[in-house]
Amino acid sequence: MYVTSPCEVRPKLPVAPLASSTYQATETRLKPGAYLYFEGDEVEWLYQVTSGVLRLTRLLADGRRQVIAFGLPGDTVGFPAAGLHHTDCEALTDVRLQPFRRAHLENGEGDPKLHTALLQAALREISAMQDHFMMLGRKSATEKVASFLCVLSERVGENLGAYRQVKLPMSRSDIADFLGLTTETVSRTLTQLRKSQIIAIDSIHTVIIQRPEALLNLAEGSSD
Repeated sequence: MYVTSPCEVRPKLPVAPLASSTYQATETRLKPGAYLYFEGDEVEWLYQVTSGVLRLTRLLADGRRQVIAFGLPGDTVGFPAAGLHHTDCEALTDVRLQPFRRAHLENGEGDPKLHTALLQAALREISAMQDHFMMLGRKSATEKVASFLCVLSERVGENLGAYRQVKLPMSRSDIADFLGLTTETVSRTLTQLRKSQIIAIDSIHTVIIQRPEALLNLAEGSSD
């Protein structure tokens, strides 16, 4: 998951599997805190998230961390850079993944439909990453946080009467490192959204979106 241009909040869609019903591979499962792979590891497998949330991170030479992306249901993670993983990948919740050998991406390995699906997934990731970089450089703190909540609501939100409930398995510092903000700025922005009654904070890991249109307007830089 990258933060791209938010769209209107709508019910979440079921995960579309990359593989056909004839594809057989052992499902991979992770517990919270377990690592799927580390930066610099050789890529042997790609993974589609079927449930749960992953966190993809990199460390700078001075020890500072950047959260590159979150892997949500439907996302594919593990695409190689010069044959190697370019991030660490850690489970934030119980996670289930569908693995695919790297060879399916590179030569199809007898399954051209899967080869095409993996290529399309890689191209979508590149496009989303470019949009995310533009967001990091151009949007204000309020627009970034609002966009983040809009995308999460669209991807994994649940209807709660007239509202939308969004689970946040990531910490405030995770969100800050993902959006290029400080933890204090993320917390302050969430508080401002709560005081404006755009959201309610049910717990540290649960946000209720009370006014989705107002949140979307903020994400798009409009105060209307």
